[in-house]
Amino acid sequence: MSSPRIRTFALGDPDSGPYALALGPDGALWCTLVHAGRIARLTPGGRLDEFALDSADCGPAVITPGPDGALWFTRMRDDRIGRIDTSGQSRSYALPGTGAGSGSATPYGITAGPDGALWFTRAGADRIGRIGIGGEVDEFPLPGTGGFPAFITAAGDSLWFTLNRAGALGRITLDGRVTLYPLPVPECGPVGLTAGDDGALWFTEITAGRIGRITADGGITEFPLPDPDCRPHAITAGPDGSCWFTQWATGRVARLSPDGRVTEIPLPHPGSEPHGLAFGPDGALYTALEHGGIARIEPAGPASPDCALRATGLR
Repeated sequence: MSSPRIRTFALGDPDSGPYALALGPDGALWCTLVHAGRIARLTPGGRLDEFALDSADCGPAVITPGPDGALWFTRMRDDRIGRIDTSGQSRSYALPGTGAGSGSATPYGITAGPDGALWFTRAGADRIGRIGIGGEVDEFPLPGTGGFPAFITAAGDSLWFTLNRAGALGRITLDGRVTLYPLPVPECGPVGLTAGDDGALWFTEITAGRIGRITADGGITEFPLPDPDCRPHAITAGPDGSCWFTQWATGRVARLSPDGRVTEIPLPHPGSEPHGLAFGPDGALYTALEHGGIARIEPAGPASPDCALRATGLR
C-alpha cells in the first residue's frame, strides 16, 4: 500500500496545546486545547472552530461523547468536569473535597459508562468518579495511595482504568467494587486504554515502550515495540481489529495488527508530540499534536509492516 497522506489543520494559537480527540454526535472531531482553556471542533469539510471556556487556565484534558448528545471533558487544573454541546455552549461542575481551582484532584480520564453516566479518574486523589448528566457526583476510593489513575474506558457492565504509577490496571463495577491487576513490571507506566474488538482491553506502557492486552479474567500479554523509548501514549481500536496508538517522544502514529505486527507512520514534524487520536466519520485517523495542530492520516490502513513484534504471554 502506498504511503498515507497526512494533512495538518493549524489552530489560531500554535501554543494552545491540542491534547485529546473525540468523535462527536454531529460527525465532527472535538479536541481539547490544554494550554489555552478552549475546545476546538473540526468538521469533515475541514472547518475549524474554537470555543473558549470560562477559564483559560482550566487545563481541559480528555474528552468523550456523552449519552446526552454533548461532549464531556476533564479540567485537570481546576478540579472540574466540563460539558460542551454541539453548538459550543459549555458549563462545568466542581468536584467535591477540593479547594476551588486547587488542581489537587487532577481529574484526567473520562468515558461514558453503561449506566448512562460519565465516569472519570481523579489522578491526584486515588479515586474513580461518576457524574450524572445533571451534574451529581459520586466517588469511589481506590486501594492504596499514589497510583495515579489515568485513562478509563467502559467494557461490558464495568469500567477499566490504568494506574500509571502503580503499574497496574483496575476494574470497577457500577456499585464501586474494585479489582486490581498488577502488571509484570511495576515501573511500566500504563496510560492509554481502549476496548478492543476482540473483547479484551488494550493499553500503552509509556515508560516501558510496550503495548499490553488484558482479558476479562486478567490474562496479560505484552508486545515490546521496536523503539522502547518511543513513549506510547493514547490508544484506540481500529475498524479492522487493529489498535492504533501515538508515540509521543518520536512523533509517530503506529498500528498494531491482530497478529502482532507494527506499522509506524512518521508525522511531518518529529517534535509534534502526538497525544490523543480518534477515527473520523470519513474513516481517516486523526491525532492531536500538542505542537502542530490536528493531523488527518489517510488511508488509515496499514502500509508494509516495519517489523514483526514478539508477543510474550504472561499470566
